[in-house]
Amino acid sequence: MATRNQPFRPSNLLNLNLLLIFIPVALIGKALRWSDLLVFAVSGLAIMPLSGMIGEATETLSEKFGQRIGGLINATLGNAAELIITIIALSAGLTELVKASIVGSILGNLLLVTGFSFLLGGLKHGLQTFERRAAAMNATLVILAFLALAIPSGFDEVLLNSGAGGPGRELFFSEGIALIIIVLYALSLIYTLRERQPRLGHTPDETEEEEARHTQIDLRRSFIMLALATIGIVLMSETLVGTVEPVAQGFGLSQFFIGIIIVPFIGNVAEHIVAVQVAYKNRMDLSLSISLGSSLQIALFVAPVLVFVSLLFPQKLLLVFNPYELVALATASIVAALVSQDGESNWLEGAMLLVVYLILALAFFLLPSALPGGGTH
Repeated sequence: MATRNQPFRPSNLLNLNLLLIFIPVALIGKALRWSDLLVFAVSGLAIMPLSGMIGEATETLSEKFGQRIGGLINATLGNAAELIITIIALSAGLTELVKASIVGSILGNLLLVTGFSFLLGGLKHGLQTFERRAAAMNATLVILAFLALAIPSGFDEVLLNSGAGGPGRELFFSEGIALIIIVLYALSLIYTLRERQPRLGHTPDETEEEEARHTQIDLRRSFIMLALATIGIVLMSETLVGTVEPVAQGFGLSQFFIGIIIVPFIGNVAEHIVAVQVAYKNRMDLSLSISLGSSLQIALFVAPVLVFVSLLFPQKLLLVFNPYELVALATASIVAALVSQDGESNWLEGAMLLVVYLILALAFFLLPSALPGGGTH
């Protein structure tokens, strides 16, 4: 068990660093064109220690800057891999896969990650508490993010069929919505940073000065670790995603299921692991900052950024989702908001979130590749 002098690290439970050997193995396998299943497996194993490195570095940063900022840093770095993955998919014209992965990332963070965090943390510590005001603000932003993504879908058909300039109006509407919600995300960051409580001023003693020197060393080490781990996760995610489709086809999965379940899990595995780990340590503020913060970053930053990035490619990305994706987003947003607004969590609430995720995953698994009612655009 971790003590105050020996904080919990992922390697305390298992020396995951031994799995770093799979990074060159995955790259060699990709270069030598090994079987897709083998490359998929070794890439996944390589991501695990890299996620552990991010977790260790994030803990140091959260102790220095506070749990909100630590959660923001972790969510940002965790989403960097997915942003690169989706840009690569956009360059290949896979806009439906990109939109499905956006929805899947939000679902995974709101339901799967938060669910496991509540479940495991509750089983160990019983009733857990977190800052109610910050959780309520994030819950409100989650609902608002859903509305911002749903409104273009509701107006899309009318705009598209409004005459010769319909496609142009449709694209302009998505671009306008994207710009607005990026501004909203920037405002939410400003609010979060200004809400940090300043430390009371006093004259530091020798012990505090010594701790400050050690903190500076730890911070440098943490930033280096974060940079290296992020680069490694990006490389391994790209290698792994390149094999996802062939592997999924071998198991008879649809491309929609790949986009909404598999790709988001791969791209977000770093913050998934870290959020659950810190919840198990009874640090729920940091855990929710990661899970809810990552959802908000996907909805309010990554998705609109991809709209503008798609302008560089022949196939443009519109913020227009099919009815099944919208139903899933509405369900996840409402349920996650309800369980996080009271400032308390327990294992039963975690089980509820996981049940909702499993129901949606089963529905997506059974949906045919050619979706009726707006499956493609």
